[in-house]
Amino acid sequence: MLNSSFARRTRMSLLLLALIASVAACNKQEEPAAEAAAPATEAAGGVAYVSTQDAGVNVIDLVTMQVTKQLDVKAQGPRGLAVTDDGKQLVVATRENGSVSVIDTATGEVVKQIEVGKNPEFVRVSGNFAFVSSEPSAKGGPPPKPGEKPAEDDDDDDEEKIPAKIAVIDLTKGEKIREITGGPETEGVEFSADGKQLVITNEADNTVTVHNIETGELLKTVSTHEYGDRPRGIKVSPDGNTYLATLEFGNKIMVMDKDFNVVRTVDTAETPYGIAYDSKGERIFVATNKAKLLQVFDAKSFEKLKEVPTANRCWHFSFTPDNKNILLACGKSDAVLVIDADKLEVTSQVEVKNMPWGVVTFPKAMGSLERAK
Repeated sequence: MLNSSFARRTRMSLLLLALIASVAACNKQEEPAAEAAAPATEAAGGVAYVSTQDAGVNVIDLVTMQVTKQLDVKAQGPRGLAVTDDGKQLVVATRENGSVSVIDTATGEVVKQIEVGKNPEFVRVSGNFAFVSSEPSAKGGPPPKPGEKPAEDDDDDDEEKIPAKIAVIDLTKGEKIREITGGPETEGVEFSADGKQLVITNEADNTVTVHNIETGELLKTVSTHEYGDRPRGIKVSPDGNTYLATLEFGNKIMVMDKDFNVVRTVDTAETPYGIAYDSKGERIFVATNKAKLLQVFDAKSFEKLKEVPTANRCWHFSFTPDNKNILLACGKSDAVLVIDADKLEVTSQVEVKNMPWGVVTFPKAMGSLERAK
């Protein structure tokens, strides 16, 4: 009887050990796949990616508001950037070699460099496709005095007014598959609310053009000249009923309805550039470069609500994914300002050297270069 009891206990022990070993083996098999699939989010608050024109891309942990790493884009002159919807890839326009660098966010390594055309600037991602604007005829410069031609600018140094191309990149294939012809010096890029149209600003001929996103067909051209020259930023409202374009040489926002008819203008401080709505569509934010202000307007009445003093050459900004803060890249101050989105006050700054240009986050948030999903 003792032997029988001992045998039963032995069999039960062996079964238990086999079960434990089986569970451990399953867990061991699952872990590497989970690690490989995870994008770099640093912490629950997500990350910000900041391009720097004289270096690479800085990664900011949005919990600590500290730079945690710097990504080498393997090219010179990073400017526009965008994150894929799953956060696994970062697409960065690199001016000097006329390409984009595609970066694996989990490893921080460049996995592909794709030629797109001369002087690429803005990058927007929709699904598996990236749309990249270029400025082959860029001149730039400060507002001209009466009777004078615009002066050249250090940031833009090309010659003739050549129609620009919006490169369309298939991120799955890792190659440019077609081009959409814009105006000379294409700048800002926006998608219509239904995703069927591409809206771009063209600095050199003072137009906003609307294109069929599938065929590239030009659907409409809106001249900005009577309101102000050099359109830069372009943004659609969260409800899809309004489009806003900043007019850098007009010190205005041009307001268009959903059919791209101009309905009014709004005065801004000197040289407005980056523009965005908040996530609820209640407020409009505009970065004014020379005035060194982030201006805030009511999205319905267009009444100015607040002006936040900023720094030098602050062009682009993004909300954090929780909408509590705004990150503003100030190129000639080597800083990213952290602004409380409710109090509308600068609360801190993150040192980012080498001319910070643009900023986007993952998870995606509203900003001058991006739109929350």
